[in-house]
Amino acid sequence: MPIEIQRGIAARVRQRRLELDLTQKAFAARAGIPLATYRRFETTGEISLRGLVLLSVPLRMAGDFDSLFSERRYRSIDDVIDEAHAKERKRGRRND
Repeated sequence: MPIEIQRGIAARVRQRRLELDLTQKAFAARAGIPLATYRRFETTGEISLRGLVLLSVPLRMAGDFDSLFSERRYRSIDDVIDEAHAKERKRGRRND
């Protein structure tokens, strides 16, 4: 499953690169990564997290990382209630 996700991301990056009418060499240069690294990414989907972030900059998609893992997924209403109670307990008391 992870390899399918990686390859899907690589395919979408490639598509956006082509939409910008950039060669692999030009895109890698704009992103600040070696051409060989970018070619490997397009072929295999493998790249470091830093490399992926660098690729997002010329695509103007770096902000998309802000939403990655940011939302908590609830399984039930009890999870929501438990989280609300935990937040209430974490509040400190004021010393007036």
